[in-house]
This record gives sequence, structure tokens and C-alpha cells, in this order.
Amino acid sequence: MEQTNLIYLMLLAPLAGIPLIALLQKPMSKTVAFLLSLVPFVISVLLWAGFSSAEKYEGFAYYSSVSWFSSENFDISFALGMDGISLMMIVMTTLLFPLILLYSWNRIEKQVRLYYIMLMVMETAIIGFFLSLDMLLFYVFFELVLIPAIFFIGIWGDANRREAAIKFFLYTLAGSLLMLIAIIYMGTAAVTDGFTTNYFTLQEAGFEPALQGWLFLAFAISFGIKAPIFPFHSWQADAYSASSTTGTVIMAAILSKMGVYGLLRFCMPLFPDAFATYAPWVATLGVIGIIYGAMAAFAQNDLKRLLAYSSLSHIGFIVLGIFAFDSAVASSGAVLQMVAHGISTAALFFLVGMIEDRRGSRLISDYQGIAKQLPIFAFLFVISVMASVGLPGLSGFVGEFMIMLGAFGSALAGGKVLTIFAATGVIIAGIYLLTMTRKVLFGKLDKAANQQLSDLRMREIALLTPLVILMIWIGLNATPFLRPINESLSPGVEQVDVDLENIPDGEEALPLKEEEGESEETALR
Repeated sequence: MEQTNLIYLMLLAPLAGIPLIALLQKPMSKTVAFLLSLVPFVISVLLWAGFSSAEKYEGFAYYSSVSWFSSENFDISFALGMDGISLMMIVMTTLLFPLILLYSWNRIEKQVRLYYIMLMVMETAIIGFFLSLDMLLFYVFFELVLIPAIFFIGIWGDANRREAAIKFFLYTLAGSLLMLIAIIYMGTAAVTDGFTTNYFTLQEAGFEPALQGWLFLAFAISFGIKAPIFPFHSWQADAYSASSTTGTVIMAAILSKMGVYGLLRFCMPLFPDAFATYAPWVATLGVIGIIYGAMAAFAQNDLKRLLAYSSLSHIGFIVLGIFAFDSAVASSGAVLQMVAHGISTAALFFLVGMIEDRRGSRLISDYQGIAKQLPIFAFLFVISVMASVGLPGLSGFVGEFMIMLGAFGSALAGGKVLTIFAATGVIIAGIYLLTMTRKVLFGKLDKAANQQLSDLRMREIALLTPLVILMIWIGLNATPFLRPINESLSPGVEQVDVDLENIPDGEEALPLKEEEGESEETALR
């Protein structure tokens, strides 16, 4: 089978099972859903194995473009392609969905078929988002994700699900509409007497710096809400805590990466002058988010809300790495951190869901000393926490170290100061995550309800094992992950470097450090 056909099979396999899921009995419907979720994962691994040798079009492997509703004056296509950045996001996504289905196996009791149908729709939408190379197609997938996310909060969430679902819907819809207006405007401005949403045509359009500024803000606000980035985060803790565990895993591990991926995929290459101009401001928001998220997590007694604010803090590191744009080290570290955070936060939310199912509570104060009763749970929980803290030898360390190393030596205005403040977030994260671990796992097992808890079952151990293996693999040998990332990221970094030379007077705060950039790229190689 041609590799481009594999792209379409990976995208459409989950959707193909929806009629079967709708018609079969409940036990069979979840089996079909699980088997179909394995298809995209197997394909993503095959595409990863062949990525380096695959033929590239403008840096994208497995490129395919089919006319959607094009005419003489309209250029709108079903264009798909994969570079190293989207490859890593897709491998992570397609791995997590079978694990989500394993977690859900005996936990969903109401509207079971609808639940599995929504999972299939969600997986297709996320894969389509990461593959899209047409702006209108990208927007369709970006919006399609919203539908199942609302269901996961509003139907299978907790007692506060309706308010959280409404808040999530209003925030994300407002940001999406703002971006749609920007897409329409740039599609008309890019060509004479016509309209295009072709990613490469828009990238070559060379919009005026003033127009770039407005377009950048429209996209950045939309992506900032999705991520979320401070101060567009106020929906996050409510949605994460009110949603079902599977919905929380998807939002924290995958949907948040859609936001920061959008900044890297679209804002950097389409609006390079505006990206350079606004970089210090957005990076500052990222660092504020690091510290604010860490401090807010410190004050939480609800495990889900604590992890929600912890996720906000980690997203801040990724933002700092992306906007330290002239540093190949920081940019590569940001993408690697997307994967590392997605894995560790998914494991933590799975574990919280498992203990909540047994105990009926997410409150830290309801637990103490359960490591004696649940040794396997405690072992996996500690590894996941240490990966999230950034312990050397585990996944979280490599990305955070690369981000801080690159940002400290980058041309980003105030980069050294921002990096120092970001480092305080690492210290605070260690304090609140280790404090939470001590309160939950260790101490005297003196609560009667905790003495009746059962340890993890084989299915639960099986779904967590791949995540733990990846935490250790990335921590000890990140090269297989960094190789495709570096290959695809370098052109984007070079593009912004070139455009820095042409920034109008009054914006010299971001001088090009060619020598430092070269040394960093050499170090990566």
C-alpha cells in the first residue's frame, strides 16, 4: 500500500467503525472500537519508521492534496502531510486512544455506544488536525474536536459537568470564530481576485507587518485558549475536574498540545515578523503561567484540580521554548516536552481516576498511607510524578532542560531573566507534587475506607505500562524522538532568523545571534 494511502487509512479507520458500534451489542461495540483504535497506532509507528527515507514535499512526508471545492478563483483542498513535529503528536495521540479504551472497558454505564462513537470522532478529528495543510480543513478538524469534548464533560462528567461544559464551549468557540475571521481575511489578501486556504501559498504571501500583527493575535488567542495559556486558562480547572477521566486525559494530554502546536505550525511560519515582535510578551505570559500554575496547584485539595494547574504550569514551559524561536535547542525541547508532558499527565490522570473509582473521592485529605495497601499503584504513581517533576533519567527532564538551556542563550529579549523565573517553577513543582505524593501514599493507614482498597488489576497495569516505558525511554535516550523533530524544525527557525533582519526600526530588542544559533544546531546534530 502506498504511504499516502496509509495516511488516509489512519485518518478514517476510527470513523469506519461507527456504524458497527451503533448496531452491535454493547460488549461487541467496545471490542470493535478498541480494535479500530489500534489501526492508527500501528500505522503511525510504520510511518515513523519510514519517515527519514520518505520523499518530502516542502518538508512534509506522505503529502497528498485532493481538490475539495476549488475553481478558477478558489483554491481549497483536502491537503494532508506529516513532518517530524506532527509525527510525534500523532504517535502520542494514537497510542493514548487504545489506552483510553482499555481504561473505559467496564467503567462506562450510560449511553455506552454514544461514548465509543464520540471517541472515534475525537480521534479522527485530532489526527486530521495534526495532518492538515489547508487552513479551512485545519479549521474544520479544530472545531470538530469541540463536539465530543462537550459530550465527555456534559454527559459523563461529575455533578458540576453542565457549568463546566458551557464555560468550555463558550471560551473555545469564541477563540475559534476569531481565528475563522482571520483565515477568511488572509485567504482573500493572499491572492488577487480569488481566495485560497493553501498553507504553502499563504506562507509565501508575505503579509505586511501591521496585518501580520492582527492576524497573529487572532490565531494566538484562539490557540492560547485551547492550550490553555495564561490568562486564557480560567475554563481549564473546571473542565478538567468536572469531565470524565477519559475526557480529562484527552484534554490535558492531547487537546492542550493542539494549542501550542498551532503556535508553532501556523503562527511562526505565516506571521514571522509578528511572531518575532510579540515573542517577548507571549514568552512572559508563559513564564507567568509556570509560576501561577505551580502556586495555584499548591493550594488544591482536589487531585484533579491540582493536576490541572500543574498542566497549566508545564504548558508555560512549552510556550517559553517555542517563543525562544532562534534557538534550535529550545524549540526542539518544546516539541519533546509536548510528548513528555502528554505521557506523564495521561498516566497521572488515569491513576487518579483509578483511585477515585475505588475510594469515591479525589480529595487529598481522604487519603494517607495507601502505599501499604496499593503497592503497585504507589510504584506507578511515584514514577509518573517524578517524570512530571523532571527527575533526570525520566521524560520530563530532557525537554525542560533543553527549553531552559536554549531560552537562556537565545536572542529573546529578557530571555535570561525569563529562564531564571521559569526555573523557580521547577522548584515549586517539585515541592507541591512531592507533598501531594507524601500525603496520598505515605504515613499511617488509619482510615477504614482506605484499608479496604484493592490494588490495580491486570488491565490497568497493562494500560499504564507503555506510558511508564516511554517515560524511561525518553529520559534515557531521546534521540529517536528528537531526530525527526530537528529535521522538521530547522527550516522554521531559519525562517524567523531571516525575517528578524528586516524588522522595522524600534524593534531591535530581538537581535539575531547567528553564532549562538549555529553552535546550538551543531550541538543537536
